[in-house]
Amino acid sequence: MEFRHEPVLLQEVLAWMNVRQNGVYCDGTLGGGGHSEAILKASGGTAKLYGIDRDANAIRAASERLSGFPGFTAIRGNFHDAKALLAEAGAGPLDGALLDLGVSSPQLDTAERGFSYHEEAPLDMRMDQSQGMTAAELLNTADEHELTEIIRDYGEEKWAARIARMICEHRAQKPFETTFDLVHAVDAAIPKAVRRKEEGHPARRTFQAVRIAVNDELKPLEQALRDLMDCLKPGGRLCVITFHSLEDRIVKRCFKQLENPCICPPKAPICTCGRKPAVKVLAGGAVPPSAEETERNPRARSAKLRVAEKLVTEA
Repeated sequence: MEFRHEPVLLQEVLAWMNVRQNGVYCDGTLGGGGHSEAILKASGGTAKLYGIDRDANAIRAASERLSGFPGFTAIRGNFHDAKALLAEAGAGPLDGALLDLGVSSPQLDTAERGFSYHEEAPLDMRMDQSQGMTAAELLNTADEHELTEIIRDYGEEKWAARIARMICEHRAQKPFETTFDLVHAVDAAIPKAVRRKEEGHPARRTFQAVRIAVNDELKPLEQALRDLMDCLKPGGRLCVITFHSLEDRIVKRCFKQLENPCICPPKAPICTCGRKPAVKVLAGGAVPPSAEETERNPRARSAKLRVAEKLVTEA
């Protein structure tokens, strides 16, 4: 598989990252190395950059792409463990960090990875294929209540209960093995009249939900954001690109809590809790892609960039 991925919001990331010469950076979702390459070039090739990814194909592709930059170090792992991984690699305090959440184009476009509802393939969906439960194993073992919660909470699917029930009925006849097995179960659960009216594939929300559950994408996200913020120097910036509302709400809430951690009653005349802001949220909230980018790359349509800068805290 050729791991080529067009980095989204690239110019926006470079502008808000405030890349400097001899800086130290972390790309927690390395992918094909597009963002990392741009950051290294913006530094004049003088920066140190630690790229983390749990996908072995991504590590190989990015390492080859960035072999000309002596400051690049690839780390196989999950950005949820970035703090420990960076410490183990000997990285000093960071001038900036980037997370580009979601599934990369090569993962989506490689049928045998099982992320796509458009092609029949083994139901895998693991970003790290060396460990963890596959999507098929999850669908074949989770009870109906658990499946309903996964599809409802991670897919924001209003037909979650019907889909979960249909999954259980289907697997009683034949265990789930391929992506089309899941597509057929969703088709059977959602009324035809609804499917005709809806834009987009009827299985897209269920596939998103199962992928998130298989890769445990959301539960550790807030702590990972706080850990990366701990790794930054004062003045360092954390840039996060999200692709759906579940991720974006977590990032927005976390940044807001770090910017305004006070827990005093709203009507209290003065703050007595002693909690000080740890970050300043930049860019006025979420930065969307330009019209030119979404026309060139339709997968960028749902992308949002949020940026927070670490403040100098009193000793």
